[in-house]
Amino acid sequence: MKIPYTQLKAEFLRVLLKNGFNADTAEQCATIFAGNSRDGVYSHGLNRFPGFIEYVHEGLVKPNEKPTLFNVLGLIEQWDGNRAPGVINATFCTDRAIVLAKQHGIGCVAIRNTNHWMRGGVYGQQAADAGCLAICFTNTIANVPPWGGIDPRLGNNPLVIAVPKQGGHVVLDMAMSQYSFGKLLQYRANNNEALPLPGGYDEAGNLSTDADAILKSKRVVPVGFWKGSGLTLMLDLLATILSRGNSTEKITDTDRESGVSQVFICIHEPDAALVEHFTEQIIAYTKTSRPEKEGGSIAYPGEGMLKTRMRNLAEGIPVNESIWNKLLSL
Repeated sequence: MKIPYTQLKAEFLRVLLKNGFNADTAEQCATIFAGNSRDGVYSHGLNRFPGFIEYVHEGLVKPNEKPTLFNVLGLIEQWDGNRAPGVINATFCTDRAIVLAKQHGIGCVAIRNTNHWMRGGVYGQQAADAGCLAICFTNTIANVPPWGGIDPRLGNNPLVIAVPKQGGHVVLDMAMSQYSFGKLLQYRANNNEALPLPGGYDEAGNLSTDADAILKSKRVVPVGFWKGSGLTLMLDLLATILSRGNSTEKITDTDRESGVSQVFICIHEPDAALVEHFTEQIIAYTKTSRPEKEGGSIAYPGEGMLKTRMRNLAEGIPVNESIWNKLLSL
């Protein structure tokens, strides 16, 4: 079934207000959750919303808390998120990094004790809208085995890199596993549709395209195998050190993905024409590659999302009927 964007956002807003969010915070959260589903990231829109409300009930997400500054190191600001909604803290930190970047050329904002930011690409888009390049990352609960291991000890730590571009920003938003857990759940919910490429191991230790088998084994494949394993470890190190916050180990000890650490870096190049020139040049060259399949095309990161957004706004947002009904009952 499909639901109009405005109706989906209105239902989010209703539930948030019912659960103690003030009007401004509820509006901001509803806009981001609805926007994620609108843009095709269903795993971090409607599908994630009931769990978000559970965290509110458990006291892990504090609806109306605000971040507080606790230290400044040159162009680095360190904030405590006070368990406020992750989307609120992340939006705030991106704004602060933009301000610093426009004053000094670069700004870095690290935050501890925050919550899941949902779709990290939102903050890359936010920075690019302000004319800034951005690098953002977060740690998570341990759900990825290190290369050569079978027990989850690394976070599936998302990395976002954004560059402003007229007509649609270039925004890479990637998990450290071949498929994010949200994507695996989406494939499983869709009659356990086979993954296009192996995404992890089954319980017998075989590479698999079976989302359900991978979720049961809890052995996802890191992107680039040992390279992705190393990269996600480094992101945890940077996020923990820069924020003076919780590492993946400490987050995992609580058995709930809350109190995470995040970093937001913005860079401001005042010559927007130069940024546009190089961006268009590099994308144009990339697209000269012959498509793998007849009728195929090459897309830059974020390009497909814009097409999905336009289609979902025109035709309605596809929703899982059982999750939609759960939202209506909240």
